[in-house]
Amino acid sequence: MSDHGDGPEHMEEEQEPQQQRIRSTVVAGAGKKKGRGFHEPEREEGDGNARYEALEPAGGSGPAKSVEGWVLFVTGLHEEAQEEDVAEAFADYGDVKNVYLNLDRQTGYVKGYALIEYATEKEAREAIKGLDGSELLGQTIHIYWAFVRGTSKGPRRGR
Repeated sequence: MSDHGDGPEHMEEEQEPQQQRIRSTVVAGAGKKKGRGFHEPEREEGDGNARYEALEPAGGSGPAKSVEGWVLFVTGLHEEAQEEDVAEAFADYGDVKNVYLNLDRQTGYVKGYALIEYATEKEAREAIKGLDGSELLGQTIHIYWAFVRGTSKGPRRGR
């Protein structure tokens, strides 16, 4: 055998630089980090907690707008109420965007509550004033805001 580098030792020497190039390319491409353990300095406050965007500025309590509109929670509905019955009653106070009646799977009847969505807060407030405590299909209904901003009373702690 000759010592001109034709043996297996020469092949290993050629492969090592190629492996190093691949390894350095993979490591260099690891600059983008995502996940729970990665902290973005521009999104952190001084105490190390991440800041998140709020939908609306927190200030005071009262109704809060959902992603789609202003949602009312109606209780006391008759079990045989239909979507049309509820929509007609609430249509007198503005344009009803959506009516959601939750049905019992076993009986097929309404569970006794509904979610009513209006485009504007004014329409929703008028519906509360006009229909809260009124009768619909022989039963007294009560109306509340589905989403309410609470006042900040400090950090919440689990039990």
